[in-house]
Amino acid sequence: MAATPTVALEAAQALLASDPAAAAASAQAILAERPGDPRAALILASARRRQGDTAGAYAVLAPLARAFPGAALTQYELGLVLIALGKAAEGIAALERATTLKPDLAEAWLALGEALFVAGESGRAERAFAHHALALTDPALKPAAAAMFAGKLDQAETLLRDRLARAPEDAAALHLLADVAQRGGRESEAERLLARSLAIEPDAAGARFAYADLLFRRQDGEAALAQLEPLLAAAPESFPYRNLMAACLALLGRHDEAIALYRALLESHGRQPKLWLNLGHALRTIGEADEAAMTYRRAIALQPALGEAWWSLANLKTGAIDPGETAAMAAHLRRGDLADEDRLHLCYALGRALEDAGEDAAAFASYAEGARLRRAGLPYAAETATARCAASLKLFTPDFFAARATVGSRSAAPIFIVGLPRSGSTLVEQILASHSAVEGIMELPDIGFLAGTIPPPYPERLAELPAGQFAALGEAYLERTAIHRRQGRSRFIDKMPNNFHHLGFIHLILPRARIVDVRRHPMAVGYSVFKQLFHRGQAFSYDLADIARYYRDYLVLMAHFEAVLPGRVHRLIYEDLVDDTEGQVRRLLAYLELPFEPACLRFHQTRRAIRTVSSEQVRRPIYREGLEQWRRFAAELSPLAEALGPALDSWRS
Repeated sequence: MAATPTVALEAAQALLASDPAAAAASAQAILAERPGDPRAALILASARRRQGDTAGAYAVLAPLARAFPGAALTQYELGLVLIALGKAAEGIAALERATTLKPDLAEAWLALGEALFVAGESGRAERAFAHHALALTDPALKPAAAAMFAGKLDQAETLLRDRLARAPEDAAALHLLADVAQRGGRESEAERLLARSLAIEPDAAGARFAYADLLFRRQDGEAALAQLEPLLAAAPESFPYRNLMAACLALLGRHDEAIALYRALLESHGRQPKLWLNLGHALRTIGEADEAAMTYRRAIALQPALGEAWWSLANLKTGAIDPGETAAMAAHLRRGDLADEDRLHLCYALGRALEDAGEDAAAFASYAEGARLRRAGLPYAAETATARCAASLKLFTPDFFAARATVGSRSAAPIFIVGLPRSGSTLVEQILASHSAVEGIMELPDIGFLAGTIPPPYPERLAELPAGQFAALGEAYLERTAIHRRQGRSRFIDKMPNNFHHLGFIHLILPRARIVDVRRHPMAVGYSVFKQLFHRGQAFSYDLADIARYYRDYLVLMAHFEAVLPGRVHRLIYEDLVDDTEGQVRRLLAYLELPFEPACLRFHQTRRAIRTVSSEQVRRPIYREGLEQWRRFAAELSPLAEALGPALDSWRS
C-alpha cells in the first residue's frame, strides 16, 4: 500500500539532515504525483541547497516565495540561498521576513545574525543573536532571558536564582545566569558559572563558546584555545570560532599565525569591517604600521562611521590622518543617529587629528567629550583605590615582612615594570628586551588574577595565609606566564603598570623578582592618560580629578615601600632617561645584575611584537618633543594641577 501524502512528506523531511540526496529524490517523487505541492517543493529546495546546488534551489524557491509570501520557512531557505549566491542584501531581507513571520524560528535568527555580522552590521547582528538565544530558551527561562535582554539584570538574576534553587543542575539556567553576571561586570562569577554549566552539559556548544570568549576577554588565551578545540573539530569552517581563534593566537604572541588566519577569513568575509580592524591591530603589533593604516582604512570604507577604526588609525601616532579625513570625522560626530561607541571613539580620534594640526583648544574639547562619555559608563570610585592604598600601608610593615622573610618562590626570572600608564614603561621594556638575557612579553594580567584568588578582604587576608602558600602562588605565576616565554632567555618582563597596587603581594610570592618604577612628571603623564582611550581598564584616566588622586595614591604607596623595603624597587625617572639615556640604562642594568650591552642603546633597532599604544614611538630613537607637550594645554589642565597640589613639587622624591 502506498504511503499517504503526509507520511511521505514526513519521511522526506526526516532525510534532509542525514541524506539530502535521498530527500531530494523523495520530494521529486511526491511532486511527480502532486505537481506544485509547496511542502514537497520546499523539501526539494532545501535538499538541493544542502548538496551545494544553490542555483537549482533558487529555481524552486523563487516562484515558491512569490506564490506563498507568508511562509516563514520558505523565506528562510530563500535567504540562505541568496546569500550563498552572493546576493547578501536580498538574502538578509528574506531572513528578516522569515523572523517577522515566525519570531520563534531560531535558525532564521541565527542565520540573520551571521549574515549581518559578515556584512559588517555588528549592532544588528548582536540583536539577531539575542533573539536566537531567546528563541532557543527553555520556556521556563524565557521571562529571565527577556528581562536580561531588556537590561533588567536584577530582575533576571532573581528569576534565575529562584529557578536554580528548584533545579540546581539546570545547565541552561547557569549559562543564562553567567550571561547576566558578565553583563553586570562580574566576570569571575560568570567564569565559574559557565564552568559549572559545562560540567553538567559538556556538549553545549553555545555555553562552551561563551566560556572561550570570556576566557579570552580575561586575557587567558591558552585556556580559551583549549575550549575552542572541540568546537572547531565539530565545525571547522565556523566563522565565529575561527575569528576568536585568531584573536587568541594574537593574545598569545603567535602573531604570524593570527595574521595568516585573519587573511584567510577575509578571503570569504571581506566585507566584515571588524575583521580588517583586527588584522590592522595584529599588523601594528609586529611593526607594520603602514599596512595597518591601510587595513584600518579598508574597515572605514566598509563602515564609514566605525569609530574604533578611526581611533585605531589616529592612534598610530604617525600623522596618519589627513585634512579630508579630519573633516569626515567631524561630519560623523554631527550626526544624531551615531552609535554611542562610535561617538566615543571618534571624539578621541578627532582630538588626536586636531592636536597634530595645532588646533589645541578644539583638540582638548574633543578629548574631554570623549572622556565624559567613557566616564559615564564606568563604575569607578576613586575612594576605593585610596582605601586599598591605605590598607596596604597598614598591613605591609617592616615586622610583617620580617616575619615572612623566607616565604615565596626562589625564582629571579621576573622583572616587573610598574607605574602609571603612559609613563615610559614601553620604552624601558624595549630597552631591556634588547638585552640578550631579557625577554619582553607584554602587560600580563596574572598578578591581578592571582591576587583575586585571595579571599576578601585583600590585601588584609594575606596576613592569614600559611607560609607555603606564598611559594605556591609564586610558582603558579611562573606556570601561568610560561606560555609567553618563547625565546629561552633567563629573565622576562611583566609591564602591567597597575601592579604597583600589588607590590607587597609580589614581594611575598616572588621575593627575588626585580621591580622597576618608571615615573614621569605628573602633568605630562596626566595629560597623556587623559587623551588616551584605553581598550580596557584604567578607569581613573577619564577625569582630571581622578587622575590627580590616583597619582597621589601612587606616590604615597611607592614612598611607603621605599621606607619598609629600602632599595627593593628601582626608581627610573622618564625625563632623566631622555636626558641621560646611557647613564640611566647602566644604572638600571646594575640593579638587575645584568652586564651592560650596547644593543640596549640601539633599542629602536630591536624587532619584536609590541601591543601597547606606544608601539610606534619606541621603534624610533629617543626624542624630547613629548616632554613638554602638556604645556600647550596648561590652561585646560589647570584642574589637574590644582588637584595634584604638593605632588607637583614632590613627585621625584
